[in-house]
Amino acid sequence: MAPALLIPDPENASIEELKQLSRIGSSETATRCTAIQMLLAGASRELVRDALLVSNRALRKWINRFNQAGVDGLIVKKRPGRMSIITDQQAPELAQLIDKPEKAKRDFWTAKAFHGYIGDAYQIQCSYETVVRFFHKQGFALKTPQPWPDKQDEQLREAFLVELQQLFEQPDVDIWFADESGFEGDPRPRKRWDKKGRKTRVTKNGGHLRMNVIGMVCPRSGEFFAIEASHSDSVTYQAFLDEADRQISFQRTTNILVMDNASWHKRKNTKWHGWQPMYLPPYSPDLNPIERIWLTMKARWFNNHICKNEEKLLERLDQAILDVIDNPDAIKQTTAIGTLF
Repeated sequence: MAPALLIPDPENASIEELKQLSRIGSSETATRCTAIQMLLAGASRELVRDALLVSNRALRKWINRFNQAGVDGLIVKKRPGRMSIITDQQAPELAQLIDKPEKAKRDFWTAKAFHGYIGDAYQIQCSYETVVRFFHKQGFALKTPQPWPDKQDEQLREAFLVELQQLFEQPDVDIWFADESGFEGDPRPRKRWDKKGRKTRVTKNGGHLRMNVIGMVCPRSGEFFAIEASHSDSVTYQAFLDEADRQISFQRTTNILVMDNASWHKRKNTKWHGWQPMYLPPYSPDLNPIERIWLTMKARWFNNHICKNEEKLLERLDQAILDVIDNPDAIKQTTAIGTLF
């Protein structure tokens, strides 16, 4: 019989979940999770079998269950006939509590926190595995949150887009978009439980090795310019504009520079070097196409990559910036203004 093949589906193969179950779950569940972790890390089937003292048959069964049901398939199931610890009457209220953690004065849930909460508040005595199964059964998944603003004025956003489209349709106008973005040398995203299919967002606070990049992009021409900086302020931003003036030659008579409302973008004594400043509506980073450049750079160059020191982080940033500059057609496609209207 051919050996069962492990399918590393990212939706099912949450290493974080596997590790958590290994620590908190029953001993048999922990063994199953450890086996799958080892296989996902590249260990051979023989090494896993010998290290954990399990049979080929058991290992095959765990792999098949994991492929079919993800982490849920590794949890030791309760015996048939045993009464459900979370009753059908309790389930709707608990599901609503997961979806609206503010009812319990929380910002979000982890399975461990929810396990402790329902034990105290509802006197529900159950295993961690039961809570994980309940989360999945109610349509929740463990996700990495994305930064997202919480205050937007739709009228201001609509007026901005109307003005932007009018400028975009003028042949003698180039529209540039500027922004700053922080790049971390050791990003460590944390996951939380949220509804499947729903974007998981959170305000992001950096606390690791970090460097800022200040950049501008012209979606029409595919030009991109950026510098690295340890911080952002009016002096740094003026230095950025001065260097951009030396590096960039205007192709059209009017050049608009769109940016957010940071205080250093609005100083009266700023020397704009021919750019005409235009400001985004408050809390509207999604209307700035350069944000897509940052996302692309981080996904391609910094996802699961650790920089040991500032020098290595700067080297990595140099490579990422040059990679963008060398691909103007990709810039045009990534930052196409028409997608905003």
